[in-house]
Amino acid sequence: MNFLDNETNRKPAQLVCEGLSLGYENTLLLRDLSFTVREGDYLCIVGENGSGKSTLMRTLLHLQPPLAGRVTLEGGLKPNEIGYLPQQTDIQRDFPASVREIVLSGCQARLGRRPFYGQEEKKLAAESMDKLGVAPLAQCCYRELSGGQQQRVLLARALCATRKLLLLDEPVSGLDPKAAAEMYELIEGLNREGITIIMISHDMHYALRRASHILQIGRDWFYGSKADYLRSPVGRHYLRAGKEAER
Repeated sequence: MNFLDNETNRKPAQLVCEGLSLGYENTLLLRDLSFTVREGDYLCIVGENGSGKSTLMRTLLHLQPPLAGRVTLEGGLKPNEIGYLPQQTDIQRDFPASVREIVLSGCQARLGRRPFYGQEEKKLAAESMDKLGVAPLAQCCYRELSGGQQQRVLLARALCATRKLLLLDEPVSGLDPKAAAEMYELIEGLNREGITIIMISHDMHYALRRASHILQIGRDWFYGSKADYLRSPVGRHYLRAGKEAER
């Protein structure tokens, strides 16, 4: 196990995980995992398939309880102020709704007991569509869009829920290189505006270019800055194994 973070207290904490053990159906995936995500971080979660990355993300969203330990939101952050972009299923890709309806649905947590969207929610949805470059597609049917356009729409939807923290589960999965690069650029722009990013990624090359912090989970785990990861035995071993697999 490795826990390196030389930048403690540099910014206020937003999410704190203490002693997490995760799993399902009597299968333990992760044991005693602790880390802190701070305002403005860009955290990439990496690890082998089946290591528990998606399970961890569901736990961070309070959609799945940990077997042990706890997840605490700090700095006044509320559960309904976290935006989430999950991996798409085939059924979701074929959803028969307009782009505007999809994006507006990201405002549901803001409604409280109100049955209808108000002007504030409609304005927020319009701003999110404009920011993500999908405003011209507002009246288009979601299922008729390209994969890259669909991901932009879903990111705009997630943005309606937050200006603080976005959780992204493989946001470029299935996209061609051009669409993936455009998606990464949009995410980087949101981070530069101050939104904290927690992203699951299989693209280690991208993670090491753009992320501020790396969380590797699996048989060995590490949390810390990108620079510390590159110097760590865990990081060097993981990167060496990745290069050998590409040969």
